[in-house]
Amino acid sequence: MTDVHDGGCHCGRLRYSFQAALHDIAHCHCSICRRTTGGIVTTWVTVPLASFRWTCGVPTEYASSATCTRYFCPGCGCNLALFTTLSPVSLDITVATLDEVDQAAATRHIWVGSRLPWLHLDEQLPEEHEEHMDGR
Repeated sequence: MTDVHDGGCHCGRLRYSFQAALHDIAHCHCSICRRTTGGIVTTWVTVPLASFRWTCGVPTEYASSATCTRYFCPGCGCNLALFTTLSPVSLDITVATLDEVDQAAATRHIWVGSRLPWLHLDEQLPEEHEEHMDGR
């Protein structure tokens, strides 16, 4: 049985739920994530799109590139999810918005070509210069 996971934004206007294992979790170092979140790294968990649903509220959508749409809270601005046409059967959820964030440890780094040179985080994890979407 796969676990059900819930999460939401800071102000509580948006809530979500999905049923999937917490296994494909990546620290993203791309400059787009930095600019859209205001953080130096964003950690994502990839889940099957069919398992995800918004349980409260309607997010604001932002096309951050030709292939990616990001979902934000219209109230507090929290970045909650990302959909990419490069992997149309999955959705990336920001790990920091999970209710049980402590259960979602990263398993890899992606877009390390954009990593800030002074950032040292989970250096034992495998790294991908860009992102490999095998198995999605």
